Amino acid sequence: MFQLSVTQIEEIIKNCQKGKRKSQHQLYQLYADKMMGVCLRYCKDRMEAEDCLQEGFIKVFTKIHLFGFKGSFEGWVRRIIVNTVIEHFRKKKLEVLVDEFPLMRENEEADIYVPVVNEKVLLSLIQELPSQYRLVFNMYVIEGYSHKEIAEDIGISIGTSKSNLSRAKQWLKNKIELEVSSKKQEVC
Repeated sequence: MFQLSVTQIEEIIKNCQKGKRKSQHQLYQLYADKMMGVCLRYCKDRMEAEDCLQEGFIKVFTKIHLFGFKGSFEGWVRRIIVNTVIEHFRKKKLEVLVDEFPLMRENEEADIYVPVVNEKVLLSLIQELPSQYRLVFNMYVIEGYSHKEIAEDIGISIGTSKSNLSRAKQWLKNKIELEVSSKKQEVC
């Protein structure tokens, strides 16, 4: 879709607040691709991500009357989408969200070296993370939640959040190293 001005986007939002279906479609077209990217980072596959995206947009349209044009609309939509994904995981009652393991020393993870891979490979690897690790990783690294907020949102302890993040990083590091190693072998 072509680039719209801030005024045009505000007009679309106002029309959505009045329940106009055409404007809802326009709004969906404006933000769906970006929000699908958010969902893909959290979900194990495209189908699960599409379900979360649809459920999230239903909430956006249900709550759009609450948007007061203060702050970023895209940020407001993103927050609803992320909360929808978190709620989706709560409903699924993840295999084991509580993953109590001894924590790494505070500075231990700073020593982890991770080779560079492209964005598509990284997204694929994030999707392969075990569910509890993927959820905490995305909330902390991508969305900027604190461990306290994560713990409160998904019903785990702060220590579990830190442990899951540490394990997610280690898991990703190992997978990336394997990916880079296999690429080097293909070249040889």
